[in-house]
Amino acid sequence: MTKSKLVLVTGGSRGLGKDMALRIAQKGHDVLLTYHSKKDEAEAVVQEIEATGQKAAALPLDVGDIGSFEVFIEQVGQALQTVFGASKIDFLVNNAGVGLYVPYAATTEEQFDMLMNIHFKGPFFLTQKLLPTLADGGGIINISSGLARFSNPGSSAYGAMKSAMETLTRYQAKELGERGIRSNIVAPGAIETDFGGGRVRDNAQLNAQIASVTALGRVGVPEDIGGVVAFLCSDDARWINAQRIEVSGGMNL
Repeated sequence: MTKSKLVLVTGGSRGLGKDMALRIAQKGHDVLLTYHSKKDEAEAVVQEIEATGQKAAALPLDVGDIGSFEVFIEQVGQALQTVFGASKIDFLVNNAGVGLYVPYAATTEEQFDMLMNIHFKGPFFLTQKLLPTLADGGGIINISSGLARFSNPGSSAYGAMKSAMETLTRYQAKELGERGIRSNIVAPGAIETDFGGGRVRDNAQLNAQIASVTALGRVGVPEDIGGVVAFLCSDDARWINAQRIEVSGGMNL
C-alpha cells in the first residue's frame, strides 16, 4: 500500500480550500489545513477527513501577516510530531485568499497592499520559510485565477497579484528542481462560493453572464477544482512541472 503523503492546505476551512482538503484525503493523504477566523468550520473539515481514515489537523494562519510566520512554522512542527508522526510535509497548497472588486481608478494603496500581502508577498515568504519542512521530491501547488489571463473590470490588483504568482511558480520549479520539488499553479475560473461576498453565486445576472461566455455553459463549483489539486499531489502528476493549469470550463475562449 502506498504510504500517505502529508499535504498543507492554506485556507482549507471553506470554499475551494475545503474541497481541495477533502479530495486530497480521498486520495489517501493526510491533511494539515489552516483557517483565518472560522475555527469551528476548520474543525468540521478535520472531522470529515478523519472519517475517511486519514489524519488531519487545523492551525490558525493569517497569510497576509508575514510577521506571524515564524510562530506558525513552530506550530506546524509541533503538529507534525504530535498528530502525524512526521517531520516533513510533502506538498504545500497556497490557496488562502480574499476577493476585491474595485475599479482601477478607485483602488487605494491600502487595498493594494492588502491584496499583495495575502496573494503574493505572503505565499512568497511562507513557501520560502517552509522549504526546510518541505520534503525532497514533494511539490508546491499555487492558486491563480482566470483573471490573470483575461480582464474583468474591477479586478486589476487581484489579477496582477495572480500573474505575479504564475511567474513565481516557474522560478520555484527552476530553482527547487534540484531537490525534486515540482511547482505548478491552478487557475480556477469563476466559481460559486462565498468568495468575494458570494457575488458569483448570489448575483443571478452575473452568474448567467459568466455561463454565457463559458464553453461548458455554466459557472464552476468547488467540486470542479479540488480533484485537480489532489491529482497534482499524486505520483500520477510527477512529470508535470512549472505549468499553469486553468480549470474554468473554457471561459472567455
